[in-house]
Amino acid sequence: MMTNNATDAEILRQARGKFACIATSYGLGVFNDNFFKQAALVLFVAAGLNDMQGYAMAVFTAPFILFSAPAGWCADRFMKSHVVISAKWLELIAMLCGAVGICSGYSPLIFAMLFIMGFQATLFSPAMNGSLPDLYPERFITHANGILRMLVTLAILGGVAVAGMMLDYQEVWFWGIETGRVLVAGTVVGVALIGLLVSYGVPKRPAANPAAKFPWSGPWHTLQELWTIRKDPLLATTIFTNVFVWLIGSLGILIINPLGIQQFHLSKTLTSCLIVSQLVGIAVGGVISSRLIPITRWYRVVWPLCLGMSLTMLVMPFVPYLPPALHQGALYGLTFLLGCFGGGILIPMESFLQIRPPVVRKGAVLSAVNFIVFIGILSSGLFSNYLNTHWKPTEAFGVMGAFSLGVTGVLFLLFRRRNEVIGG
Repeated sequence: MMTNNATDAEILRQARGKFACIATSYGLGVFNDNFFKQAALVLFVAAGLNDMQGYAMAVFTAPFILFSAPAGWCADRFMKSHVVISAKWLELIAMLCGAVGICSGYSPLIFAMLFIMGFQATLFSPAMNGSLPDLYPERFITHANGILRMLVTLAILGGVAVAGMMLDYQEVWFWGIETGRVLVAGTVVGVALIGLLVSYGVPKRPAANPAAKFPWSGPWHTLQELWTIRKDPLLATTIFTNVFVWLIGSLGILIINPLGIQQFHLSKTLTSCLIVSQLVGIAVGGVISSRLIPITRWYRVVWPLCLGMSLTMLVMPFVPYLPPALHQGALYGLTFLLGCFGGGILIPMESFLQIRPPVVRKGAVLSAVNFIVFIGILSSGLFSNYLNTHWKPTEAFGVMGAFSLGVTGVLFLLFRRRNEVIGG
């Protein structure tokens, strides 16, 4: 026992600095993604352009669908550290473009930035996720993911909250530009520069599969990879669940902005804090699940957590009928609870996705997961436009809850079958 503990302590000590570089580089990129995206979405909603939210989400997610296969190939074919550094250079270019767009209010530049940032994230994700199993043995992956999820969620929290706060500074500065827009522009460029510098400390490991052939067929290659994954039923079911959870989470964010600003007439800061509340819940749920749910039997708790997520959304339509003094508290409580259930599902599930694929195909499988997940997120932009057009935001959450309840029933049957096959 002493030897095992000493060995574990040594492994963790050696990996600590390299993990810090991965987490910091990833976290700063996530901060910029969410900070800029929330700033753009809030400006669109405040101008009454709700449909622009869906279009912005579609532009950001399109690269994940178009370029997932080359991104997976890069993660397997080259050193992951080189891929990460290249992606961070792309982030800096994207943020320079976005800074000009946010200051000028020129929508094409904002959309160009979102597309470049989506492409950057497409390259970054499989390389970063594939790096964790290089640092830690399998028994540490869930714990490492729990810490990473908590840190990244804090970055998202900061990005979403600060975006609303900065945009509430509406004094005109120079050339007729509001102070808040200038602050947003300076922040995204500065954070991108810091993230680029930190990325040079990401651990360097030999390429997993230097002989990998370039996937010239693009998305068709990714579809073939997904078709191959069906031979592993548990992995396939996990990917389906991952898509569902990300779809619900993305839809929720796109409905929360109209919920706060238009239905309950909250300020930009308080509206962004609703998303912060949900993200705090994700962090809390993720940390709890990483410590309590064993990676060998994580799928036993998926459908109960999905049930909790569904019931939370079904309660949302009743909030307007509460006394006005209770509205804000109820909204923050429900968004927090929704995040807790989602985070509890994501951490063990993402850990499983990192360790299940074989080493030589890990990048390809992870990029295929991104491909199908972001098809779901892309769909959320279109669905949110439909929901926001035909229902009040609280009612839209009720519709989502009913849909989620149906999917939860399917997941109950699928994961019960997995339990019977594995004997758990």
